[in-house]
Amino acid sequence: MKKLLKYSSNFYVLATLLFLFWITFIDSNNLVNHFRLSQKLYQLEDQKEFYQEKKVKIMAEREELLSNPELLEKFARERYLMKKQTEDLYVIVEK
Repeated sequence: MKKLLKYSSNFYVLATLLFLFWITFIDSNNLVNHFRLSQKLYQLEDQKEFYQEKKVKIMAEREELLSNPELLEKFARERYLMKKQTEDLYVIVEK
């Protein structure tokens, strides 16, 4: 107990403890916020990988569409409901 009182009355020990408390909880760049931000960074990096993979897939589909006119026509008819002038278009909506 005397050792504990001896160290707790030392200025350097008190200053170090105060500094650690300040860095851990009070400072704007504290360890708690640092941990949260690092977790958010990992999540965003995972999302970045997902979207980059999706971008590559979309670019491949785009190249395929632009190289094949029949596939482009099918895509336009299905996605944008385009039609030829002599055709009638009926849209069936399922409930």
